[in-house]
Amino acid sequence: MIGVVSNNHVVNPSVYKNIPFDSLADITPITIIGATPFVLVAHPSVPAKNVQELIAYAKSKPGVLNYGSSGNGTILHLGAAMFVDQAKLAIQHIPYKGMGPLMNDVLGGQVQLAVVAVAPAAAHIKSGALRAMGVTTSTRVVSLPGVPTIAEQGLPAYELDGWIAPVAPAGLPKTELARLYNAFKAAMEMPEARDALVAQGYEIKLTPPDAAAAFFRSEAARMAQLVKNANVKLD
Repeated sequence: MIGVVSNNHVVNPSVYKNIPFDSLADITPITIIGATPFVLVAHPSVPAKNVQELIAYAKSKPGVLNYGSSGNGTILHLGAAMFVDQAKLAIQHIPYKGMGPLMNDVLGGQVQLAVVAVAPAAAHIKSGALRAMGVTTSTRVVSLPGVPTIAEQGLPAYELDGWIAPVAPAGLPKTELARLYNAFKAAMEMPEARDALVAQGYEIKLTPPDAAAAFFRSEAARMAQLVKNANVKLD
């Protein structure tokens, strides 16, 4: 049996007290298919045009700003929490039940800040309904070429994207692992499959199995430290 997981697979052990499986020991990562960038956005009522101005404003007005997320412990929550933690800010978190309600309230100004996927936010940024503070990836994003990364605006350790990865059960023989990896590579060579992911904002990666397994381990450790630093807790 093969499943497809996202960042939340390696986040869950740090935010849930009990889960009925080991997120690393009980699976065999096949590949990281691809990743999609996020962007820190602000409602236009926030008097800041970039990360430096946002940090300065938040520090001058502690407790005034808040940020929304698609839910407690989600990767979008952690993306914003990482920014708050690294910038040493006091900003209240407001969790929503999904991306739709979050976007509605950011656009309406009920919450001032959020980390969201670039693809659904790009049109709102270009129209002026949202202001892009910075993208979360290590390099700038093709669809938002004028938006700098958060890292290049004074938080050099900041980096995050939303990845997806197929996984198989633990103990998968190497020959079968290689066969599955090659099958995913072949699938991504099909224009309809590749184009569907690219249209959703994904950059295709197709990381080899050994590198994918190492990435799972390093991301689990990185997310655990973030959860601890930002004191992320589920209600």
